Order: sequence, then C-alpha cells, then structure tokens
Amino acid sequence: MSTRVNHHKITPALVKSLSDLSMAIGKTSIEPGLKHLIDIRVSQLNGCTFCLDMHAKEAKIGGERELRIYHLSVWRESPLFSARERAALTFAEALTHITAEGVSDEVYRCVAEHFSETEIAELNFVIVAINAWNRLGITSRMAPGSLDAAYGLNKANLE
Repeated sequence: MSTRVNHHKITPALVKSLSDLSMAIGKTSIEPGLKHLIDIRVSQLNGCTFCLDMHAKEAKIGGERELRIYHLSVWRESPLFSARERAALTFAEALTHITAEGVSDEVYRCVAEHFSETEIAELNFVIVAINAWNRLGITSRMAPGSLDAAYGLNKANLE
C-alpha cells in the first residue's frame, strides 16, 4: 500500500490538535477497554486498515482477549459482550453510519440505560475522534504497522 499525503508532515498543527483531543479522551470516564472496542469497530466499519491494525494491537496490549477482538465484527451475535458494551457499539455504529434519521430515539434510550449524560457526551467524542482518524488514514493509505515501533505496538506480538 502506498502512502499519499502525510498529514503529520503537511499539517502538523492540525494533527497535534486531533492528537490532543485523543489524549483528552483518554482522561475521561470511559474505560480504556471500551474505548478500544469502539476504535476497532468503527475502524472496521470505515475500512481503515491502519487504524484497525493499531487499535487491535493497543487492545491486546491493554489486556483485551483476542477472541473478543475477533468477534467484534459479529458482536450482535456474540455472547462475549456486556449490555453496556453492546449499547456503546450500537451508538458507535449509529454515529459512524449516520442515516437521514440520525441517532434514533431507540438507540439513544439504549445508550442512556447504560451511560450517564456525561458518559454519553464522552462516548460521542470517542466516536468522533476515531472517525476523524479513520478518514485521515483512509486518505493517506498509511501502511498498517508502519508506526508500531514508534507507538510501542510491537509488544502486542500480532505480526
């Protein structure tokens, strides 16, 4: 896969701003494991190979079970996810593939059963950020694994 525009090189201030958002999201009440699941699922939906590769490795390093990572593409049928995780994944999918209806009342009620208002707002930012990163990754066609050494992802042992 060839690399196109290098956002880090061409627009470093904008990349830093998005990186700062991602760092701030890491300090919210959303548990890291759930954030990893969202990052992986949204990257699957968007077809961002670079981000999917990166976030699967981060999840494994963070203690996520490989089987749950494998099941993310079929999370609705899998018994491996909690009701809270299912609500977050439903919300992530609704915000990633926005329909004319937007986020339905049904989806919002489901999320509100498992998350506080603050957590819903924080989840929204988690989903917004990974969608933004996916769009940059898709445009640039960054090679999966190309930043593993820089980000310490080699220790995931997922080659």
